[in-house]
Amino acid sequence: MAVSFAWMFGETKPSGTELLLGVLIPKLSSKTIKQAVGVVGCIIMPHNVFLHSALVQSREIDHTKKGRVQEALNYYSIESAAALLISFIINLFVTTVFAKAFYGTEVASTIGLVNAGQYLQDKYGGGLFPILYIWAIGLLAAGQSSTITGTYAGQFIMGGFLNLKLKKWLRALITRSFAIVPTMIVALVFDTSEAALDVLNEWLNVLQSIQIPFALIPLLCLVSKEQIMGTFKIGSVLKTIAWLVAVLVIVINGYLLFDFFSNEVTGVMFTSIVFAFTGAYIAFIFYLVSWGFASSAWRRLSPSK
Repeated sequence: MAVSFAWMFGETKPSGTELLLGVLIPKLSSKTIKQAVGVVGCIIMPHNVFLHSALVQSREIDHTKKGRVQEALNYYSIESAAALLISFIINLFVTTVFAKAFYGTEVASTIGLVNAGQYLQDKYGGGLFPILYIWAIGLLAAGQSSTITGTYAGQFIMGGFLNLKLKKWLRALITRSFAIVPTMIVALVFDTSEAALDVLNEWLNVLQSIQIPFALIPLLCLVSKEQIMGTFKIGSVLKTIAWLVAVLVIVINGYLLFDFFSNEVTGVMFTSIVFAFTGAYIAFIFYLVSWGFASSAWRRLSPSK
């Protein structure tokens, strides 16, 4: 996936200076906020929070030796940082290629997953290896990557949260069915409307972004507790930075909901349903935050045994 999109990036020859400025000083209009939130959701996928936790637990180390645990955590941090960096670079490649080719053009609003490869082919031509095929290989690899991580996360959750101990083949069958069957149903239902499928894909990424607080807030509360993490709890600096990032994501999601209300919500019934859902979403986030702080305060005030 990285090689395919990097090849496309090289073929388009974007301006390095403008790209760097865009990364350091991003500028967004109200029309692109949904896409921006979607990018957050597809890079920081909420189920991958559980997947990363499961992967670090899969390492066979002596938990009684602090040095060995710290060494595993160091390598795990490097691994996670590298994975997120590569993910960011891939998204940067894709965004840059399409921005350079189609930003501000009349066809920009008509480009979707179905016809994106053909538009790239018409814009940049064949070359040594047709860019249409490069895009197709990268898109296939991206789909496989997303499906694999989602399936693995489902398997670990079944074995952990739900405490279901099944044979590997049966567990794989169940989790893969949860990933594949809904996808096939959606593909069949939206087969007659390519535009609707692109809109659905955008909102799926947005939905992932909205789900991030449900995975991130409990994680921050747990890794901050000395009763759970012992000497490996996160420090005050990292804790502050992590909470600021979490708040930033929640604020962005709030703006998205406000924008959605302003432009999409019509009718009394639909408006009531959306407002009820949004109220429940905000209330649950406040509950998670208050639960974390209340639990920490109770632990500090409770007498030690």
